[in-house]
Amino acid sequence: MKLQRLYSLVRQAADDYDLIHDGDRIAVGISGGKDSLTLLYALHGLQQFYPKKFDLFAITVDLGLDGFDLGPVKTLCERFSVPYTIISTEIGKILFDIRRESNPCSLCAKLRKGALNQAALDLGCNKVAYAHHKDDVVETLLLSMIYEGRFHTFEPATYLDQTGLTVIRPMIYVCEADVIGFKNKYELPVCKNPCPADGYTKREYVKKLTKRIAQETSTDVKSQMFHAILNTPLPGWEIKGKDV
Repeated sequence: MKLQRLYSLVRQAADDYDLIHDGDRIAVGISGGKDSLTLLYALHGLQQFYPKKFDLFAITVDLGLDGFDLGPVKTLCERFSVPYTIISTEIGKILFDIRRESNPCSLCAKLRKGALNQAALDLGCNKVAYAHHKDDVVETLLLSMIYEGRFHTFEPATYLDQTGLTVIRPMIYVCEADVIGFKNKYELPVCKNPCPADGYTKREYVKKLTKRIAQETSTDVKSQMFHAILNTPLPGWEIKGKDV
């Protein structure tokens, strides 16, 4: 995927769901992975030509696990002139040493979000941007159906009452395959995830399940399910623009 295509998809999402307003101070959650770095590229580029003016801040919540080198991310942020904040935590120690969680993902996500939101507030931000893409939308829907018995996924924008922050997801029109292509084409400085649970989650199971269904049916299953969401539509998914 070329940079201009990324800009186009992110701008369409921003327009369709009114994600960005004049004067916004947007904190981008940077995990160090391909998705969050692609989002940083996208929002930095959008900042140059989007009619609504906004400020960007990059934040990484460091879990305190060994082998997590954020130097390349810091260099990228300096290149983009985006202020970069690293929040040091002991989340990894809490999960794996103290509590010895067998299924740590839910608690980890809750602790990371709490730290990220507080850092965003400290920087005077009113919005936090997550790097969820189209595949994440579909996989979350499947997870909800299989494990919770409901037809649900996250919304393009979510207002958090307790903090006053709004979470936005500008990459919902971007496929993971395109993110991978973008990462390779532009040589993103991806930092290897040191989490011992990486690759052994329910989400990983659902990812493999959808891939298997696609192979067995010879259909673009994820696109079909994404359009099912748009056609329902779920609360928060009513688009103002044309179909994707």
